Amino acid sequence: MSTATGRTLEKVRAQARDCTRCPLYKTGTQTVFGEGRVGARMLMVGEQPGDQEDIAGRPFVGPAGQLLNRALEEAGIDRDEVFVTNAVKHFKWVRAGKRRLHKKPNAAEINACRPWLEAELELVQPDLIVALGATAAQTLMGRQFRVTQQHGQVLAAPCAKGFLATIHPSAVLRTPPPDRDAAYAGLVSDLKAAVRFLKRSR
Repeated sequence: MSTATGRTLEKVRAQARDCTRCPLYKTGTQTVFGEGRVGARMLMVGEQPGDQEDIAGRPFVGPAGQLLNRALEEAGIDRDEVFVTNAVKHFKWVRAGKRRLHKKPNAAEINACRPWLEAELELVQPDLIVALGATAAQTLMGRQFRVTQQHGQVLAAPCAKGFLATIHPSAVLRTPPPDRDAAYAGLVSDLKAAVRFLKRSR
């Protein structure tokens, strides 16, 4: 399926493989483009690929992705029906011994990747955008957006019928064990709000 300009998801994905818009292409193994089908009613946006995503070339396949899969299933969402992507398409990291640790992308890196995210939104045309974490939410809704205050609320969006933000699955994994179950339950609750919106907006 293509847009009026003749672009397809496959063509844009191929173009993104050679992206040099910011220096992250020098340290990332490869571009990690979004995954899913054109016409998916829900598009989920995270911050950036992690270590395992960088190696595999696919979004949300590491520990955070596995937790997200479990949360989606509990919320009644089929991941195969969701388009998943990230605001930044290369893994930004720092070396810690033999490990590569996530480093938060800066505004210039996020802005450099914005055309790829905008192309995904244009081509998929979702009914609902779900932002996972503050970076994704603020990329789409502005720096004033606060996930802690506005999570689980369906808001108006310029490029979809609705927008909803929730905690990033990696944040659940980083939460200390005494509070982790509550953080995970909050993620599932927000995803259930997304399901209710999609049912109402058919």
